[in-house]
Amino acid sequence: MKVCVFGAASNLIDEKYIKATEMLCTKIAKNGHELVFGAGASGLMGAAARSFKAQGAKVTGIIPAYFKTETVEEIFEDCDELIFTEDMRERKKMMEDAADAFVVVPGGIGTLEELFEIITLKQLARHKKPIAFYNFNNFYDGLIDFLDKCEKEKFIREGCRNLYIATDNDEELINYIEDDTPFELGLNDLK
Repeated sequence: MKVCVFGAASNLIDEKYIKATEMLCTKIAKNGHELVFGAGASGLMGAAARSFKAQGAKVTGIIPAYFKTETVEEIFEDCDELIFTEDMRERKKMMEDAADAFVVVPGGIGTLEELFEIITLKQLARHKKPIAFYNFNNFYDGLIDFLDKCEKEKFIREGCRNLYIATDNDEELINYIEDDTPFELGLNDLK
């Protein structure tokens, strides 16, 4: 299975997030899975890539070409496959198409943008792939509370809670992404 990991590219974050992401990604790789990611070498993207590589797993990085010339962020050069795209939209589409499951580790604006796009696409029945928030250190509690408020106030349909899980438990997260039970809810249940 190809697991797409979305997460922070910053090296300024607390080391505990890097260590937790390394441990999670090591376990995912040990289960025989590959990594698809945004090709960053720093922060949690770098932690994910290093962990998968250390286990001998295939690592595919997808990144806009202008990241090379404008030094937006350091590129993880040890990818087995490094794909350069024209822009961020193409990058996201390629990652979404290549992945069999999505794991969202802590991150900022870019991570949230990627997260909401894949949730929206699942809500619109464009894919049925597992989406898991890695809620290490309760990082996503505020976001989950906000989504619950949106549901309570009828901005989001109740079935949308089934689009993803949020957990800080590595084994629960891995079991969820590996579960081959088909996602049964359709567009009429979610929109």
